[in-house]
Amino acid sequence: MRSLKNGFLLLAALCLIRPVLGLDQAAIKFSHVPNHFPAQADNQPLGPAHGGAAVDAAGNVYVSTDTPRGILVFGPDGKYLRHFGPAMIHGLHLQREADGEYLYAARPSAHEVVKLKTDGTSVWTMAYPQEADLYSNPNEFNPTNVVALADGTIFVADGYGKNFIHKFDRDRKYVKSFGGPGSNPAEEGKFHRCHGLAVDTRGPKPLLIVCNRESGRVEQWDTDGNLVKILARDLRMPAAAHVAGDYVAIAELQGRVTVLGKDNKIAAQIGDNPTAAQRANFGLEPAQWTEGVCNSPHGIAFDRKGNLIVSEWSKFGRVLKFTVAR
Repeated sequence: MRSLKNGFLLLAALCLIRPVLGLDQAAIKFSHVPNHFPAQADNQPLGPAHGGAAVDAAGNVYVSTDTPRGILVFGPDGKYLRHFGPAMIHGLHLQREADGEYLYAARPSAHEVVKLKTDGTSVWTMAYPQEADLYSNPNEFNPTNVVALADGTIFVADGYGKNFIHKFDRDRKYVKSFGGPGSNPAEEGKFHRCHGLAVDTRGPKPLLIVCNRESGRVEQWDTDGNLVKILARDLRMPAAAHVAGDYVAIAELQGRVTVLGKDNKIAAQIGDNPTAAQRANFGLEPAQWTEGVCNSPHGIAFDRKGNLIVSEWSKFGRVLKFTVAR
């Protein structure tokens, strides 16, 4: 944690200002690393992919796919290492706990969330919360993301289902549900696709970051289920978020990544795709891809050095790395 903090202090000290509307004075610059991840891993395509990205303490990158290989693992150098676990994982969250690192994952088509060891061993599986009295059958529960706090509290976003976020204690006992479906865009306190979750550790106590996707908003909620503030509006379908140091990275499905600084103003916008037809385009052929330009960012994670890993919603699978300027 100390190295991550020091890295972001260095990043802030060496920041570069870009002339982007709304950019704050803690602006930073990222550069794309061409061909960092292979187009094929072990002679097989990466995709189709509709999942997330996570990075462990050693710098290994985990990318979930809809292929039989499930989660693909790459080394810090981008080389393919192995695969494990179930397929059809949507949201992916890596948690460092007292006895090791774990992956929390949402599987909407299987109507469940799971906890895995980083070798693929299953720790537990959790189905829909019957106690919430919101579901008439298990198939109505289609979770898009799951995160855990340091104390073990679990939050599950049912973004493809009822549009509630469910809270569970460390023993997976149901506590409460909050949010619920709204219009388009949703009124404040409601969701129109609560798609992505992240834990916001930038303040004195942990908060939740929620990607209210079709509403174009990224929001901050407290852990009791109360809306605290809107961090950003008018985003292009924010799908996922990740927090490191003072920064929040947001994967926008419609061809862009936005990074917010400590004051929640825009510090960087990365890989902005100027071609609307290529944004959120699952079947976009690799021949139409442009280096350093995003098509359909869906999963996102900082590594320990402050670099960004972006996984895309893609029939073929695409993973990008952007290094932070120092």
